[in-house]
Amino acid sequence: MTSPHSNTDDKAGVSIRCQDNASVGVTFCDRFSFDADSVHYAVELRAPGLTARANEVVAWIWDSDLTAFLEQLAADFRGSDGERSWQTKDRDLAVSAVYRSGGHVGLTWALRPWPQAAGGWGASVTTWLEAGEQMAAVAADVREFLTKEQP
Repeated sequence: MTSPHSNTDDKAGVSIRCQDNASVGVTFCDRFSFDADSVHYAVELRAPGLTARANEVVAWIWDSDLTAFLEQLAADFRGSDGERSWQTKDRDLAVSAVYRSGGHVGLTWALRPWPQAAGGWGASVTTWLEAGEQMAAVAADVREFLTKEQP
């Protein structure tokens, strides 16, 4: 389940909740840009007993696109064998996907900011979604979040 939202400072965000457990989810928020070549944003993971946030994930215009990865998962709603994965250039956000019977896809969202730094940390959550319409809605909402012009 996905829900576009506005937070208190009126910046757009997207929340993705697991259909099996609504307390598990991912939020994309606090989007900003310094130039036309990149988009910076925060990613928050939450689950019972876990809250993790990476404040400055970067999407570069020349990198492989998270939205294209999500859209391909939606297009393949009948499922596929094995695991598919995507990550940012800096490897601070990674997503892996597996299909299960019944037309569902599990997205494991992993944060690992500063992966080369001593004392770095990592966290992940898995959101289960309907592989067709829900996955398509997630892809569309993430695309809008990453490409929307700032006010």
